[in-house]
Amino acid sequence: MPSGKKKAVRLPAFAKINLRLDVVGQRPDHYHELRTIFETISLCDRLELAETSEPGIFLEVDDPSLSAGPENLVYRAIETIGSEINFRGGIHARLSKRIPVGRGLGGGSSDAAAALIGMLRLTKAALPLGRLMEIAATIGADVPFFLVGGRALAVGRGDEIYPLEDRVRRSLVVVSPKGIAVSTKEAYQWLAPELTRLSKPPRIWAFCALCWSRQGIVSNDFEGPVFRRHPRLKEIRDGLLKQGAADAALAGSGSAVFGVFRSPARARRAAGAFPEDSVFVVETVSRERYGRAMGWRVPSVSAGRPASGRTLGRRQV
Repeated sequence: MPSGKKKAVRLPAFAKINLRLDVVGQRPDHYHELRTIFETISLCDRLELAETSEPGIFLEVDDPSLSAGPENLVYRAIETIGSEINFRGGIHARLSKRIPVGRGLGGGSSDAAAALIGMLRLTKAALPLGRLMEIAATIGADVPFFLVGGRALAVGRGDEIYPLEDRVRRSLVVVSPKGIAVSTKEAYQWLAPELTRLSKPPRIWAFCALCWSRQGIVSNDFEGPVFRRHPRLKEIRDGLLKQGAADAALAGSGSAVFGVFRSPARARRAAGAFPEDSVFVVETVSRERYGRAMGWRVPSVSAGRPASGRTLGRRQV
């Protein structure tokens, strides 16, 4: 472990849910074209970054199933942003995990975004948001969203982010099923027979029109193939609805399932119906609250404009 720690910053790394997730086809570059609405929730990991007198990156992770080396997205984020801002010092990072791994809640991507933000805060460096988004997208498709937080439309691979106006705070129950993890790669393989190949990405207006016409209704294209292979997940979704959820769906590519409730009290009562699983009673996190928690000035809502074009870092922390 390195000695001689200097400055340090501590940040939360919030989880996300997908209020709607449409996989519209496979692109010519072999990635998948997505239309999704992300929303941050209060379930979070914790990341501490500290400068050290010794060069290099030293990462501690309290989850033994995760790598503490270059395979970890936090490590990659620190290494990538350090090269971009010409940082020559050493970093000691400590990651405390609470977001379940392999559940579609975006924990790894959120950890990486927290590392990017933390490095800019720690070093007082500044980067245009567009460039920071580009860097984030090289680390993972969901990472750019976690530079924005709140509620946002994502298109392309999920890395082109359009902030949306936040809605009222809502209570949720997130159920992480015991013994079931779904890798994103597997989920796409299961979905592949249902997809078409795209000669060019379709316009987003049809997706937006559908969202407006079904306001408040959640959906997820992964549910069909994932539920067929893991019927227990459908049982959880249906169970949440029976417990009074206004709506419920698979989180991302799974395997966590979330239910939206009209009050915290109803959510807490519903949580008791899943004694064999890990259950989290949480709430949605607005963009303003997200920015305060991260010590970060996040982009404001600009209708029809992506989250890019501003300089973030120095004087915003």
